[in-house]
Amino acid sequence: METRLLDILVCPLCKGRLHPNETRTELVCRADRLAYPIRDGVPVMLEEQARVLSDDEDA
Repeated sequence: METRLLDILVCPLCKGRLHPNETRTELVCRADRLAYPIRDGVPVMLEEQARVLSDDEDA
């Protein structure tokens, strides 16, 4: 995913910055501990589609 796009995208809940995970398959909101999936190169920015990070996962 392009860096310019990451600069524009924010978490739909808290409007905080998103960070790609190690495999670049999700965008992570550290404040809300949610991971939004990236499908076919397109971030899915819906709260219903986000995965809640477990306690042992490093946000």
